[in-house]
Amino acid sequence: MIGVMHLTRTCSAVLLLFVLAGCGGQPPATRPNILYIMTDDHAAHMLSAYGSKIASTPNLDRIGAEGVRFSNAFCTNSLCAPSRATLLTGKYSHANGLRNNMDTFDGSQQTFPKLLQAAGYETAVVGKWHLKSEPTGFDYWNILPGQGVYHDPELIEMGEKSKHEGYVTDIITDIAINWIRQREPDKPFALLYHHKAPHAQWVPDDKHAAMFKGEEIAEPKTFNDDRQGRAKPVQEAKNLIWPDLRDRWKSWGKWGKSVPEGLSPEEEKKYVYQQYVKDYMRVVASVDDNVGRMLDFLDESGLAENTVVIYTTDNGMFVGDHGMFDKRWMHEEALRIPLLVRYPREIKAGSVVDGFALNVDFAPTILDFAGVEIPADMQGRSLRPLLDGQTPADWRTSFYYHYYEHPGPHNVAKHEGVRTDRYKLLHYTDTDESELIDLTEDPHEYHNVYDDPAKAAVVEEIESQMADFRRQLAVP
Repeated sequence: MIGVMHLTRTCSAVLLLFVLAGCGGQPPATRPNILYIMTDDHAAHMLSAYGSKIASTPNLDRIGAEGVRFSNAFCTNSLCAPSRATLLTGKYSHANGLRNNMDTFDGSQQTFPKLLQAAGYETAVVGKWHLKSEPTGFDYWNILPGQGVYHDPELIEMGEKSKHEGYVTDIITDIAINWIRQREPDKPFALLYHHKAPHAQWVPDDKHAAMFKGEEIAEPKTFNDDRQGRAKPVQEAKNLIWPDLRDRWKSWGKWGKSVPEGLSPEEEKKYVYQQYVKDYMRVVASVDDNVGRMLDFLDESGLAENTVVIYTTDNGMFVGDHGMFDKRWMHEEALRIPLLVRYPREIKAGSVVDGFALNVDFAPTILDFAGVEIPADMQGRSLRPLLDGQTPADWRTSFYYHYYEHPGPHNVAKHEGVRTDRYKLLHYTDTDESELIDLTEDPHEYHNVYDDPAKAAVVEEIESQMADFRRQLAVP
């Protein structure tokens, strides 16, 4: 049935090419608009839609409630710039050339916005870009330089810098809504609406600055993980709440914080966590408010019915989990990402998809919705069958991951890995150490069982899968 559906879509698109000169796909009247919403460092477990007991995200939750929530969505390199390059290209980091935050994105390569442009879409990106080179494939762009700042940010609009008064999350939303208002009404649009939050330094706006004041936020179950059951690269990382985040505050100037005198190390760790988690949730609350504003605008403008709304983030995040902050690792908290999709014409409200979804799938999925042929060199697959409630018989049951940025911030070692439904195999490429995590027996990832004789057959099988992935993906 799935193959027939795919064939029907493909044949229809081919036939319409003879009628729609230059459109390349569905007629303008039926092709959906695309609104792709991306935040920075938003852990899936920090959305109430994903079961958070401490964070409330009603407007983000609404996207999933009115559409679909993916319960197993993952990034393939848990780092800001690489994930953004993967979004644009549908390719792993080694294939698109952007492996870490120091690399510059080659904007001359094929991207899904360029393909949408060629198919008659009006395209734009507003907010965080973080790829060093200027955006290509967009009719309009207005981006933060580098990481940007939370208050009174500078933005670069089509090459021209200007300073904006106010809070960055509000400003990005204002610009995005205004662009939709002023777009060419006879064209479908594709807008990448990218927020800075909740990236460090987690500076809230005035509206949310007092949220959680006087409250004690519960610590994660793994807060006091000593990492002694893991390989040396994990033990030696420098992304701990204490002392690493405490020490990092000192370099943040007026946005940094200080620890009261006279506290024990344990008390300092608890204090730093409380400051961190509250500010993190405060900046997320502003994102949630502004996404609600955008969704209301789509409703009021009559655009909601024919707009595919996608919400996700570039990578996961430790918010005190394992006593850590930041991302980069293949731990579940950094590997998992939220993925919520709404399209009333096609997606049944309240759906949940359990199949593995990767960020290499985003570009093919968007092209599929737009009726544009998916290039053969994209390494992901369209998620549209899963959105339609059908899981192809050959859908992935495992996937490959690769992190490259070492030496670098937090001393996170280079590593590659394979995750299956039960196991996670990691290989630290510089030291040639390996780990096996049994997610069924050890869901909090405390113990490396790579050398357990009882797991020898599992290790052999997954190492074989890793070799296959490396060949299929042409990993150097």
